[in-house]
Amino acid sequence: MFWRLYLTFVLLVVLPVALLGVLVRQQTRGDELFAELSTQVVPAVLAVVVAAAGVAYLLARRFTRPLVDLSAGARRLAEGDFTHQLHVGGGREFVTLARTFNAMTDRLALSFAKIEYDREQLRTILSGMVEGVVAIDDQQRVVFANERAGELLEFDPAQVVGRVLWEATRQRSVREVVEQAVSGGGPQRRELDWKGPVDKFLTLYASRLPGEATRGAVLVVHDTTELRRLERLRQEFVANVSHELKTPLANIKSSVETLIDGAVDDPNARGLFLHEIADQAERQQRLIEDLLSLARIESAETSLQPEPVAVDDAVHTCLDRHRTRAEAKGLTLNGVALADTPPDLAAFADEEGLAILLDNLVDNAIKYTPAGGRITVRWRAAERNVCLEVEDTGIGIPAADQPRIFERFYRVDKARSREMGGTGLGLAIVKHLAQGMKGNVKVRSEVGRGTTFNVCLPRAG
Repeated sequence: MFWRLYLTFVLLVVLPVALLGVLVRQQTRGDELFAELSTQVVPAVLAVVVAAAGVAYLLARRFTRPLVDLSAGARRLAEGDFTHQLHVGGGREFVTLARTFNAMTDRLALSFAKIEYDREQLRTILSGMVEGVVAIDDQQRVVFANERAGELLEFDPAQVVGRVLWEATRQRSVREVVEQAVSGGGPQRRELDWKGPVDKFLTLYASRLPGEATRGAVLVVHDTTELRRLERLRQEFVANVSHELKTPLANIKSSVETLIDGAVDDPNARGLFLHEIADQAERQQRLIEDLLSLARIESAETSLQPEPVAVDDAVHTCLDRHRTRAEAKGLTLNGVALADTPPDLAAFADEEGLAILLDNLVDNAIKYTPAGGRITVRWRAAERNVCLEVEDTGIGIPAADQPRIFERFYRVDKARSREMGGTGLGLAIVKHLAQGMKGNVKVRSEVGRGTTFNVCLPRAG
């Protein structure tokens, strides 16, 4: 631009001067006076041409300098530098153009800042979702994937962007549901049983992006493993409740039918069957009461009211309630405070809830401890907690069963538990009560040597 203007300015001066010189030369050919005059004029003309070249250089530089600055500013703007401002001289037109350029730069900076803010906000929202989100273009290349999608589909979100989906995950179901969505088959949904280092259940939702041309799809991944587990537990619970309620009802029904068939007239048989009816009715009542208690505890309908409860009194009151039954079976009941335990040690717990918790643990120990055995309840202070131990010398619990004994209706020996009249809910109630009072319960056991349940609750004071 500069050199074109410079040459233009120079030619505007040089051409007229050269043309004038040629005309003068033609007119003065053969005339000595004019020839001498032209000889004197030539240096002056050359001086004028040189001066004109210098002036042309300055004018061209002055004219093109603002344009060069504008070009440099546009280049920096194209490179993403929205902080650059133009300050150009020259005519009023250049100043106006520079101001317009600066205003455009400011508006672009604000627009891009808002776009970047919205994009980061969207990324933050998507990254915080519990569902996995994967955006795919029309070539099934990954455009975006949040962290949750990487966890569920087992890939690194940062490394899969730009790669085709089948390279990110080899699960055929994932590819098929995306292909069907992209091809215009409408929103797709599929259940996936994922086999890997950790087995899980996933639900896939794929939807085609809007637009006339194919623009890709969005894949949303839900982890339904916990829902499946809860559904399985619900089914098992319903089946167990049905079975537990059916068993005493069947015994009651058969006893009543036997009495109706004539056993009612036999004094000896009548007493036996009536006793069976009473036992089974009591068993069913205990089961229903435990079910209602567990339901209230789990649903938080039972409002636990923590208050300081003297541990010594709670333990001895519990033992007194069970002493007659334990002695009838030939068992020894003891309550012992460990060394350095304050005599006024109190737990911050619900008084009735603590009583139910201890009753269930002691009742369990009595059921599974053979005659001549010993049951000991100990308590001690442990920093901010109060820990109680219920130890027996009973049959013990196999190590494989210990993680599940706090589940509802779980029994190590189903036949023996039913024979002893257990409902299978006692330890589940213990666990939920302990957690409801901000504590915890643990077990350690050895088959043939006994079991110890350890309950820790917050300490009062």
